[in-house]
Order: sequence, then C-alpha cells, then structure tokens
Amino acid sequence: MLNPFHRSKCYHGWQPPKRFDRNLIVIGAGAGGLVSAYIGATLKARVTLIEKGGMGGDCLNTGCVPSKALLRTAAFMADIERSADLGVPEASAEVDFDAVKTRIRRVIDRIAPHDSVERYTALGVEVLRGAARLESPWQVAIESDDGTRRLTGRAIIIATGARPFIPPIPGIDEIDWRSSDTIWEMEKLPRRLLVLGGGPIGCELAQAFARLGSRVTIVEMLPRLLGREDEEVSAQIAERFQEEGIELKLSHRATAFRREGGEQALICEELARDNAPEEIPFDEVLIAIGRQANTDGLGLDTLGIETERGRIATDRYLRTRYPNIYAVGDVASRYQFTHTAAHEAWYAAVNALFDPLKKFSADYRVIPWATFTDPEVARVGLSETEAREQGIDFEVTRYGIDDLDRAITDEAATGFIKVLTKRGKDRILGVTIVGQHASEIIAEYVLAMKHGIGLNRILGTTHIYPTMAEANKYAAGQWKKAHAPERLLRWVERFQRWRR
Repeated sequence: MLNPFHRSKCYHGWQPPKRFDRNLIVIGAGAGGLVSAYIGATLKARVTLIEKGGMGGDCLNTGCVPSKALLRTAAFMADIERSADLGVPEASAEVDFDAVKTRIRRVIDRIAPHDSVERYTALGVEVLRGAARLESPWQVAIESDDGTRRLTGRAIIIATGARPFIPPIPGIDEIDWRSSDTIWEMEKLPRRLLVLGGGPIGCELAQAFARLGSRVTIVEMLPRLLGREDEEVSAQIAERFQEEGIELKLSHRATAFRREGGEQALICEELARDNAPEEIPFDEVLIAIGRQANTDGLGLDTLGIETERGRIATDRYLRTRYPNIYAVGDVASRYQFTHTAAHEAWYAAVNALFDPLKKFSADYRVIPWATFTDPEVARVGLSETEAREQGIDFEVTRYGIDDLDRAITDEAATGFIKVLTKRGKDRILGVTIVGQHASEIIAEYVLAMKHGIGLNRILGTTHIYPTMAEANKYAAGQWKKAHAPERLLRWVERFQRWRR
C-alpha cells in the first residue's frame, strides 16, 4: 500500500490549495505531538497543534506520571513492611488514600507546565482546542465550542495516541469497571481489587495497590505474567507478587461479570482443565489487557488511509499513503512507549518539513523499555526467546545481582543481568535486567548498542563503587572470563614460573 506507484496515484481527485496556512499541523498533544510541534517551531516553521483533551496526553494525565507517583508511595509502604530488614524492628504507617490522590495531583500539576499551552505558545506554536478531522490531504477541520475552523497545512502529523481496550465480556456493562484512564477517579482504596491482565500496566498497578493495603487478584489468560519477557523474568516477578500476597490466576479466561445486589464478581475458567468455573468477588476491577489506537473521528476513511491491526499504517519514513501525512506514537507504532513516540516525532517532523530535499528512515534498532514493578524489569534488543525463534547464533552471559555489593547494602540483592551476544563476539544483541533501578542501569547498554560498543569496552570502563551500575561491569567480566585466551594464559603461566 505504500509503494511508489501508489504514491504517484494517491492524490488523484484531490486539489491542493494554492497557498498553505501552515507548514505543519499536528493533531494530538501527547508526547509525539508535543515533540513534533517543538521541532517544527525550532526549525522556524509555522505550526498549529490541535488537542481535544488535556495537554500532555495520557502520559501526563493518566499514565506514566500518576502511576509512578503512586508507585513511589507504594514503595515507601513496602519499606515500612520490611523495616526489620533495615534494622528498625518496629515501624508502621497508615495510608490516607485522599492524601495519596492529592499528592498525585500535585505531581501532575508540577510537571504540567512542561506540556502547557503557555509554553508552546511562547515557542511560537499556535495551540487550538478541539476535535480534528481530515477533510483532504491538506485540510483539517477543528470542531470546538466556538464552531468549526478549517486550516490547510503542507504537512500533517497524526499523534492521537491510544486508549485502554475494553473487551466485550458478557455483563461488563452491568459493573463499575476501571481502566488505567479512570482508576485515578476512585474515591477510596478498594478492599478487594481485581486486575484483569498481567501485562506491564496490570502488574505495576496490582503491586502498588497491594502495597497500599488492597487484597489484589490478577487474572491472566497466558500461563505467566509479562508475556513479552523471558520465562525466568515472569517467574521472578510472580514469586515476588506471591510473597506480597497478590493472588495469581494464570491461564484463566474471563467469561462473564455478574452483579447481584451490591456484590460484583468475575466468572472465569482455567484453560486446558475441566475444573468448574470460578467466581472472584471484587469491589473494584481494573481492565488492563491492552490498548487500541485513537483513530475514531479523524476522517481516515474519507482519505482512504489504511490501518494495520487497528493502527495507522506508515512506511519507514512514518508517512501514511499520502507522502505529506505522517503518524507517530501509539496511534501508529508497535512500540507503545512515551519515549518511542518522542523518538518517532523527530523523524516525522524533520521529514515533514524537508522532504523531498531530505528525509530520514526511522531507526528502531535500539528501543529500550521497562516495567516498573519491584523488582523492575528493563530490556533492550532481543530476548533469549526471540533470539531462538529467529534462529540467531548467540550466547548468554548472566550476572546475579545478589552478588553485587550495593544491592546487598540496600537489601535489594535480587535479580540478574542477562546479556545476549553474537557467538564468539562481544557485540551485544540484547539485554534483560531484573532488579532495583533496572530502568536506570540499562542505559549503559542502550548507549553501547546504539554506537556499536561491545562488552570489552564496558569492562574497561571505570564504574563508581558501590553502585548498582557496577553490575554492568561485572556482567562484562563474566563474558570475558568465559572467553579467556586459555592457550595464551598457559604460556603466561610458564613465563611467570620461569621468572620465579
């Protein structure tokens, strides 16, 4: 659908304006849209940014920022729970859920100016509030309380993000369900929280609420949590969750919701078994089984812009079937991360403003991500499972963080670093880290993979003692030990013996 022949024909029947109102129109003010508008303004283009909801998108308002604020409070409660391990025999604290919500709101309010209308207006971006709809490859209609306004742009970037997917489970309309968008609206801490889905969002929020005092049950269709990671990662997180009192219903399918009187419950069945259906009562249920792209109302059908698996289809330059219309972030990308949306926005904005003079192919070779459970899970590049499936000749180097001095001092001696390298070489193919601050530790490997730095150079880099990042050097040392030049060392041993 994106080949040159189609491109030459795609504008047939459309008449471009003689002059354009804007160089760039950006639809959506989440991470992808904000970065696109910022780059456009920096490059002295005339830019309009359109947003119908809150500036900052999901990340600021319902995603990354509020969830990490909640996780910090939950981590504090976990430290209270294990205070004896830290030399404090008795410690206690009570959760004031209203105060927790107030703190989350305060954190959002403090970060909000980074994404505000005022900031982007000061940068030279025109910010319009309303719902955008494509009417031609160059024209956008903006519907707001003040009526309809139309603008033309030489280039358009769609960055409308995604929303939680709510499955059509029988009875779901009869219960009061929550998603990652609406869980922040709960008025009180639930006594019993059911989490439907064992992916990153479900796992992060399940552990947070369990630590705040909720009795949490996770129902997941797959036989393990965090299905995109290797099995040993899933096992370690599951073990920690069970230690913290989280009940896991793995390999379970949700079949129906039921409400009788004031009681709500989920009916589920265990896959591949003939057991009777189970009924799990709850006070609140979080639906966290995936996300779907926000494409409704954009006018994609009018222009014939194709989608693939519900996301807008783009080529390697992030163009849709129209060379002047781009899509970035969750609405188009298979990597649904804030940092990926920002990464794509650079390519889209530069390509939109300089094509056909110059354009760049989006680089997905090194995309890291993390799940902010405790312990954290961070990965970049291939997992061991993926490498096997792709038939790659690789070897695994593993370093246990339980051996790391700083982890021991912090009572965080759990987890591991697993590095995949090309067989016989120190070139890094992928890294998985499970442990405290894994999302920070992995940055060294992201840099190494991006710039072709191998384990030998990481081993030769001085790391501050005692830090968690030292684990990277020790992992490189494990690789070096496994590849020691035995023949040379035997000669060295003879030489040292002769010198004695």
